[in-house]
Amino acid sequence: MTVMESVPEQADLCATATARHPRPEGQDRYTIGEVVTCTGLTAHTLRWYERIGLMPHVDRSHTGQRRYSNRDLDWLAFVGRLRRTGMPVADMVRYARLLREGEHTVPERQQLLHAHREDVRRKIVELRETLAVLDHKIDCYGDAQRASERA
Repeated sequence: MTVMESVPEQADLCATATARHPRPEGQDRYTIGEVVTCTGLTAHTLRWYERIGLMPHVDRSHTGQRRYSNRDLDWLAFVGRLRRTGMPVADMVRYARLLREGEHTVPERQQLLHAHREDVRRKIVELRETLAVLDHKIDCYGDAQRASERA
């Protein structure tokens, strides 16, 4: 699944919007509180993402309040997926910086994602092996319990 990767100001050539948003396009200005509710992230995390360059440009109202867009929500969803796969924050920030720099960085972005995909695949293999061990142990305990109940 590809989500709209949209570090504001620079669109990703491979991006396609697939997320459903609370508001229709064009009516997509969210306060930080609404984004907290929508994403499950804390306001502190959202502000930190801005400070480190992971969310480098969030629009502001005339009073200075943050106003997030559907594109921002798409980007946060993508970042959330990267976080769940264990991508280091430094790599996410690097990816965001490359995206903002433009199309000439596509090969570097692709390489970064390829390398991370291999890490994820290795983790999946490890998790499957661990799951098999857990399943075996659970089965052994179940067999032992059934045997003791028959005795």
